[in-house]
Amino acid sequence: MNPEHTILLVEDNPKDVFLVQRAARKAGIITPLRVVSDGDAALSYLSGIAPYGDRAAYPLPVLVLLDLKLPRRSGAEVLSWIRQQPRLRRLPVVVLTSSREYADINGIYDLGANAYIVKPADLDQLVDILKTLNLHWIIYNEKPQIDIF
Repeated sequence: MNPEHTILLVEDNPKDVFLVQRAARKAGIITPLRVVSDGDAALSYLSGIAPYGDRAAYPLPVLVLLDLKLPRRSGAEVLSWIRQQPRLRRLPVVVLTSSREYADINGIYDLGANAYIVKPADLDQLVDILKTLNLHWIIYNEKPQIDIF
């Protein structure tokens, strides 16, 4: 594993953050998980601006797990912004949300999401999802080059 790899979780619900962190541990994921709780913080993290300016402490992620319903800026707005950034547009983004509405699903794919996953109610299912995401996006997937600002 590359020590510079990290996963960025963009999630405002502390219970969901706790569940994802717990499921990641149970799944044996060793890639560090960084958490931001709103859309503006996600943009700041990805842009490398304060308080996330130190790329040694806050490396660019190799995967973003993005909730849709966020304060300040929605997940759709965050995804749209990522896809408009020349240096970040190839960054894999997996939407992990509670919405099953086709308008949300179709709209998010139209914005360029790599996957859309509905959060399961069961911890074991979340563990399975994270194991699969880890295998696909962290272990086997060839990462695109992301330029550091």
